[in-house]
Amino acid sequence: MKAIVVDNYKKKGPLRLAYMPEPELQGNDILVQIHAAGVNLLDSKIRDGEFKLILPYRPPFILGHDVAGVVARVGPKAKRFKVGDDVYARPRDHRIGTFAEFIAIDEADVALKPKNLNMTEAASIPLVGLTAWQALVEVGKVKRGQKLFIQAGSGGVGTFAIQLAKYLGATVATTTSAKNIELVKSLGADVVIDYKTQDFEKLLSGYDLVLNSQDLETLEKSLHVLKPGGQLISISGPPDPAFAKALGLNLFLRLILPFLSRGVRKKAKRLGVGYSFLFMRAEGQQLGQITSLIEAGVIRPVVDKVFPFVKTGDALPYVETGRANGKVVIEVR
Repeated sequence: MKAIVVDNYKKKGPLRLAYMPEPELQGNDILVQIHAAGVNLLDSKIRDGEFKLILPYRPPFILGHDVAGVVARVGPKAKRFKVGDDVYARPRDHRIGTFAEFIAIDEADVALKPKNLNMTEAASIPLVGLTAWQALVEVGKVKRGQKLFIQAGSGGVGTFAIQLAKYLGATVATTTSAKNIELVKSLGADVVIDYKTQDFEKLLSGYDLVLNSQDLETLEKSLHVLKPGGQLISISGPPDPAFAKALGLNLFLRLILPFLSRGVRKKAKRLGVGYSFLFMRAEGQQLGQITSLIEAGVIRPVVDKVFPFVKTGDALPYVETGRANGKVVIEVR
């Protein structure tokens, strides 16, 4: 099969179109013929080697964390799906590889594709949808009437998280550039801050939850917009002790990784607020709940740009610019 592979860990290193063996199925796997794949900044970080200590892949390996396609074959123990089903997923770590014609995925990571989305739209959802769901529903336990600050509202996670937060009954503030103000308002944002001309730290206060996706400086400023007892959930680091423990890392990494967030956690404690790091995980059941919201019209995908499969090497640098509104998708089939 055709696939886009990484030959060596290297910052902004090249991708290569290659012929790779079709994946073999394990007991609970389904083989998905890929129609479209979302492109994420995580793909760049994996290629650059930023996560190779905790998520090692042996080159050459196939990139890609989002998929929409059709079930082509099912493993001997797979029961949830049948050949011909339209599905989408974020494959679990160590089993990524959606920049290809086929992928084998554990059926627990898969959900039926929303009927009202085409394959390209569906491929834009899994990673950002699960990230927002796990941050706001699972960890944040957002309740009606709460105030949320969701950074970078026009980005992939931001466009989804704003819609989910509004469905949960929250008041939402977000940051974006002037040209994207109408977009984030159309998604439900109540307070919109132009990050180029305004300082959110001076404009926001008394918030229940912050979803941080930016750098450490922005994270530390965000702690000040929370009310006592509020919570900051970061999807861009630094990692906390709970993350190191959950990944089952070796003793060295369990000691080193929490040290990276020590300063942030101490500052949060002084301010009387909570800090946690979220590295989203594959979860087909949660994705099924997201499907229901999409089919009900509660959440809509936001796709910025679509690249053909042979131009995947151009899609990644475009995502790295940070200028995409919503998601970037490659069409494989």
